[in-house]
Formats: sequence, structure tokens, C-alpha cells
Amino acid sequence: MLLLSEVMIANPQLQHFTDLLETIKVVAVQSGEIQFRIDVKPAYPDTPDNWEDRLEGAFCGVYSVTQ
Repeated sequence: MLLLSEVMIANPQLQHFTDLLETIKVVAVQSGEIQFRIDVKPAYPDTPDNWEDRLEGAFCGVYSVTQ
């Protein structure tokens, strides 16, 4: 299972929510994980109101394209 907190800890250089979305896509492909757990709220200044949906979409979008 891919945990959002682990992605954020492993990538402290991320400064924006959009960077996090791109990182989630890359990590999802590299890790081969098929489950994603959002266990923390990103504290970036540009985190949108629909942040959970956007993160799920980034993660799930990888699998809809690759399968």
C-alpha cells in the first residue's frame, strides 16, 4: 500500500501541490502498488479544496492508462 505520508517524507523538496500530484503518478508506476491511502493532509500553500479527489485521480489515473 502506498501511503501519502511516506511519499511526502521521501520527497521533502516538494513545494507545491502540483509537484505532489506528479510525484504520486511516478511513485505509483515505480512501486507497482495498487492501493493508495491518504493518511495526512498536504500543507502546501496551493492545496485545493478538492485535494483528496485530485490525489486519488493522480494515483488511479496511472492504472487506467497503463491497463
